[in-house]
Amino acid sequence: MKIRSHSESHIVELDDGSQWRIFPGDLDLPLDWKPETEISVVPIEDEVGSHALVGGGRKVRVISVGESWSSSEVKSVLKGG
Repeated sequence: MKIRSHSESHIVELDDGSQWRIFPGDLDLPLDWKPETEISVVPIEDEVGSHALVGGGRKVRVISVGESWSSSEVKSVLKGG
């Protein structure tokens, strides 16, 4: 799949219409992704994401746009490094 839209730093829409919210701790990772970057969506078992977007040598933890993280989850993970 390819990126249809990445106008907001924390939201990526793929050409299949799926929209993904990037985990705040991973926001810098997809900055070099281009519209032609091939992206795969893979299920993961992670404390902050149900899936990952993988492309351009980067793996970014994500959840569906309709979901959100609790602030305590984000703080806990970011505090842990």
